[in-house]
Amino acid sequence: MFQNKKTSIIILTYNNLNYTCSCLESIREYTTQNTYEIIIVDNNSTDGTREWLKEQTDIKFILNDENLGFPKGCNLGIDVADNDNDILLLNNDTKVAPRWLDNLKICLYSDEKIGAAASITNNCSNYQAISVPYTDIENMIDFADKNNISNPSKWEQKSRLVAFCMLIKRDIINQIGPLDERFTPGNFEDDDLCMRIIEAGYKLMVCNDSFIHHFGSTSFKKDYTKFNNVLRENSQKFEEKWGFNSNYQSLLKFDIINRINEPREKKINILEFNCGLGSTLLRLKYMYPNARLYGIEINKNVAKICEKIIETITEDFEENYIMNFNETKIGFFDYIIIGNKLQFSKNPSKLLTELKKFLKPDGYVIATIPNLMHYSVIKGLLMGNFMYNNNSILDSHCTKFFTLPDIQKIFDECGYINPYIFHYSRELSQEDNDFLDQICTIIGSNMKSFFISYQYVAKFQNNNLI
Repeated sequence: MFQNKKTSIIILTYNNLNYTCSCLESIREYTTQNTYEIIIVDNNSTDGTREWLKEQTDIKFILNDENLGFPKGCNLGIDVADNDNDILLLNNDTKVAPRWLDNLKICLYSDEKIGAAASITNNCSNYQAISVPYTDIENMIDFADKNNISNPSKWEQKSRLVAFCMLIKRDIINQIGPLDERFTPGNFEDDDLCMRIIEAGYKLMVCNDSFIHHFGSTSFKKDYTKFNNVLRENSQKFEEKWGFNSNYQSLLKFDIINRINEPREKKINILEFNCGLGSTLLRLKYMYPNARLYGIEINKNVAKICEKIIETITEDFEENYIMNFNETKIGFFDYIIIGNKLQFSKNPSKLLTELKKFLKPDGYVIATIPNLMHYSVIKGLLMGNFMYNNNSILDSHCTKFFTLPDIQKIFDECGYINPYIFHYSRELSQEDNDFLDQICTIIGSNMKSFFISYQYVAKFQNNNLI
């Protein structure tokens, strides 16, 4: 049982002694005694950190003679951790709160297939940050104390985790190995670790019932140019290793998510084309616990990971218009998310017609479609540029293009009803507003709105209502 499983909290330091002191004070105050050890790996600090570490009596520490970076430093900490302990990677610019670790452990050991769990915070990427009501760090504890009540309904499966506060089962580390040091000095080593955990057949969870404060990237703030260069280089290393961009493939498509509105406990079947690592589907699963998830992902490198998370097929639906999922049948799906599939389709009308067969009588198709009439496209055309402009909202690989009336027409002709078309636009500059006013002097002011939306999200219902 996890109650008997101790945790090795591994913290890397490179200067910023004030943050390290605050972090350790919070760990000592808000972590159950005798359930953890603290291991600090210092990467050659020059601000008194090393001297301060030597004065501490309740930690293990390693003093490096050079800055070895994050992956190598963490691995040194893992090497000296007690062999049976789970591993928690924690940034030194954090302040933990009541029950932070207890709640992570409860989630981690609630299922033998969970391999790692992470906290939420005020400042983080990967959608692990939430809006907080406090403006003063002194008021953080009161907020966290109310938030950090263990609740399984607040555990969310993810396709990757950020390692600012990430708890990993020791057995998983023993099985897949530690951090990949090719990502030295840091960035993407946590993405890589997450892919290996999923590849080994385990789940990643974010615990919305474990909040800690994160000041954020204090070591890199001093040199943004260096940070951006490392970010770019390690992103490339990740793509060379895995064959895809982890940031892009794990984006949450809120324009899609916000178009699904069902009772929380309803049993719904959802299919997503080009599902990436399944992040959007997993968010929908968090919102609708009884949802069953299915994905189509033709990038086999991505699908290799995604199929460990949700049921995934790699065949292009337009090759034969069948779906080789285990359980699917005609009239199976409540929602089919086709995303940008329509503008890349060989035959959009046939695609929409064939998809109807797999929808329930009252099921929905949801598509995201850039607006061919957007004023930026019109301006480009008038200057002799179309889809080959790098700044265009249109992808250069698009084969089909749509305006708002086109969208309404093609769905209607394919037998869909109850259109919900959502418009996405940005604030106009004065120059662009003047440009549109000039255009409208020719075609009429009532047409101005057609030029402002850069994207439509089209939600249409199957017309086979019983």
